[in-house]
Amino acid sequence: MLKLKSFVAAIGLSAVAAASFAADINGAGASFPYPIYSKWAEGYKAATGTGMNYQSIGSSGGLKQIRAKTVTFGASDAPVKAADLDKDGMVQFPAIIGGTVPVVNLEGFKPGELRVTGPVLAEMFTGYIVNWNDKKIAELNPGKKLPDQTITVVHRADGSGTTFNFTDYLTSVSPLWKDKVGKGAAVKWPAASSVGGKGNEGVAANVNRIKGSVGYVEYAYVKKNNMNFMQLQNANGKYVSPSEEAFASAAAGADWFSVPGMGISMVNAKGNDSWPISTASFILMYKSPTDKAASAEALKFFDWSFKNGKKMASDLDYVALPDSLTDQIRAKVWSQIQK
Repeated sequence: MLKLKSFVAAIGLSAVAAASFAADINGAGASFPYPIYSKWAEGYKAATGTGMNYQSIGSSGGLKQIRAKTVTFGASDAPVKAADLDKDGMVQFPAIIGGTVPVVNLEGFKPGELRVTGPVLAEMFTGYIVNWNDKKIAELNPGKKLPDQTITVVHRADGSGTTFNFTDYLTSVSPLWKDKVGKGAAVKWPAASSVGGKGNEGVAANVNRIKGSVGYVEYAYVKKNNMNFMQLQNANGKYVSPSEEAFASAAAGADWFSVPGMGISMVNAKGNDSWPISTASFILMYKSPTDKAASAEALKFFDWSFKNGKKMASDLDYVALPDSLTDQIRAKVWSQIQK
């Protein structure tokens, strides 16, 4: 009898565990928004009891997972083209705005003390500029003592929306980069002295490890790892530092519904205060999901996050979407998803 009771109790516990697991939301993709999605998940779990499990595996990985239907939503910083969305039967919407930042490991300089233009940054990443005391860098930083030190380029080793945005920017400001490399989630890095890292986490770790290195990461990783960044000249000719305000300035003039799937580019946006490599991170979901209940739970998560997660976003120096835009997303995008 005791064994029977134990068995029944075990069955009950298993059922509860299964129900709890079934209620959890699963997503995968870009490492760019991972810090804020983790914070939102923490808040949502506390408020509703439902967990959100997110795999930070890069935008290309997220697209593979959502297309394989192993997750409820995919996340990509490189927006998917309208033709591919139609072919896959998916919708796409932005969830958060942030910025990609050039970071360095160079002794004797404080964060934001070194300045760089887009074309000079492109020459560094192509390997045309190989030393920190190169004349072109020195001319942008008069009075600064730059070391005679080799530049090591640190880039993403995985398919990455952060790479897409960074190379989208370099393509827009540098004919050299446009002709030699171009833009994409994965590109052939031409600099002779270069090292790959997986995820924003891997790039940040390598930059912090390698003296004389330059890389690019999402701003939350700059703050989290106390990284040294360069000021960047924007489209108005002003040198700016990355910040929530600078990302918001770049996003201010965005016309989201001018492109099918809302996949606009914000790089090199006009504005005195605009950060030149500002970007959105996008969510991909099926219009006719296999698991409608899981899909509905995911929409509840983003709905809660849009309404309650603004301060969390601000604390991590992301920019939350304005209420007017999230209202449009609910009406124009989420309405296409079968409940």
